[in-house]
Amino acid sequence: MGGTGLKVSHLCLGAMMFGAWGNTDQDDCVRIIHTALDGGVNFLDTADVYSKGESEEIVGRALKGRRDQVVLATKFHAKMGDDPNMGGNSRRWAQRACDDSLRRLGTDWIDVYQVHRSDPAVDLDETLGALSDLVHAGKVRYLGSSTFPPSAIVEAQWVAERRHRERFVCEQPPYSIFVRGVERDVLPTCQRHRMGVIAWSPLNGGWLTGKYRKGQEPPPGSRGARNWAGRFGTPESQRKLDLVEDLLKVAADAGISLTHLAQAWVVRHPAVTSAIVGPRTMEQLTDLLAGQDVTLDDAVLDRIDELVAPGTDVNPGDAGWTSPALAPAARRR
Repeated sequence: MGGTGLKVSHLCLGAMMFGAWGNTDQDDCVRIIHTALDGGVNFLDTADVYSKGESEEIVGRALKGRRDQVVLATKFHAKMGDDPNMGGNSRRWAQRACDDSLRRLGTDWIDVYQVHRSDPAVDLDETLGALSDLVHAGKVRYLGSSTFPPSAIVEAQWVAERRHRERFVCEQPPYSIFVRGVERDVLPTCQRHRMGVIAWSPLNGGWLTGKYRKGQEPPPGSRGARNWAGRFGTPESQRKLDLVEDLLKVAADAGISLTHLAQAWVVRHPAVTSAIVGPRTMEQLTDLLAGQDVTLDDAVLDRIDELVAPGTDVNPGDAGWTSPALAPAARRR
């Protein structure tokens, strides 16, 4: 993990689909977590907002008796209640959110505590000061950010150095064959500051599994089926459908599935520490684990670059962050 010496598996088990947002069978979710740990994954990522805390509770159940084997990451920032102070990056909320996560996770410490999004309304020194206190109290081991723009990543490093705060040691950006914008600046910035990179959505929400095909209905129960117009009614979505057909040919020529091609492509980047995979079912996890050792040669990488140019996002809406400077109020209207 960057320059920390912390060792994590190159696949990280994401827990967003555990609970009301995905798999509502908590016992099945626990079995999925145990299978991932038995399959060589030692890194697990969740967040307080996932199913409003239920995901963390499920993870806590699964880790009873196995906590020391796992590098556990969670996040705070999203609104967790009607109180206006139950969210954001303030000292007040960061410290309360951490205590709430520790309680739900049933643990005394969080290995990697991440700020889920940047908050332009809050001074970074305010946030890093609060998080540094959590590290010094022994509640947190390492700090990280998620989906921060490169300017905020650099500013956080500057604040940590000049104000004598604990620094962010990792960043969690969206990264996949379809979402390559972070290659322009985010990934090089992380490399310069010896930060680990934990890539989220390496399968681009299921697009890079081959489940969505041109001229075919989306599978029942899939995210695409629940949001037909949003997923397939735009020019960007049509472009993705065309690219899926091309990438399926690349994968077939390489003798692997599209899913394994996509996850192997993400972890091949020298800046990437680990890629988050978020299965909802045991079947999905079994397939993901089967691709752990897949590697891609330069010829395959070149073919992918020809289809999706380095540094580009097929759909800018997948970037995970929009600058508040582009909001109407920031443009004088």
